[in-house]
Amino acid sequence: MTTSQRTTSNRRQWGTAFALAAVIGLSGSLAACTPGAPAASPTAPDSTSSPVTSSPSASSAAPTAEETPSSTASPGSPETTETTEGTASTTPSDQATALCPAASLKGSLDDSGGGAAGHIYMKLVVTNTSGAACILDGYPGVSMEAAGSSTPIGAPADRDPAAPSNGPITLTPGQSAAATLRYTQAGNYQNCQRVQADSILVYPPSATDSLEIGHPLTACSNDDVKLLSIGAFMP
Repeated sequence: MTTSQRTTSNRRQWGTAFALAAVIGLSGSLAACTPGAPAASPTAPDSTSSPVTSSPSASSAAPTAEETPSSTASPGSPETTETTEGTASTTPSDQATALCPAASLKGSLDDSGGGAAGHIYMKLVVTNTSGAACILDGYPGVSMEAAGSSTPIGAPADRDPAAPSNGPITLTPGQSAAATLRYTQAGNYQNCQRVQADSILVYPPSATDSLEIGHPLTACSNDDVKLLSIGAFMP
């Protein structure tokens, strides 16, 4: 083969090689632009990263004791009170009994107890004439009065410390309680300004109204003379 023939042959081979390379490059470009080609896979998450967890917000916290609705007793049921341990204790809603007013009582005096050294001991008795129970607790207020007048004469009765209260007395309808009333003869006092009394005026303990018990006695109109002393009510 001559030099001229070799040169021509080499040129043909390089031309063929360039043409083949161009076809391969064009095919790759077309494949990349072809619709529907699979997209690149996402980058896998780092296995060393810890998942982030959100903590409950303050609004999702359990309600406090103040927010928790309290239970209410149904109508007609006993009241419930909360103890320090959190458990409920039951108390009757109508457990309080009213004090005895004078309007609920009938009074009488029993002076058969006798006396000594110018003193007369009488038993002051009151009876519950109402239809409901009531309470007597302590000393009554006692004075003497004239007929037709609600104004006390002289000094009211002193409380006898030797006859104190033993606690509240519950009087059911028809029941009675008594207190010891001591009367000192007016003649024992030279400075006594004597006035005739016709009844005893009695105020039950803590009451604002009074009842009268007819019983004539000689009173002293001057307050510096103490003729009466009274003990607390006893069953």
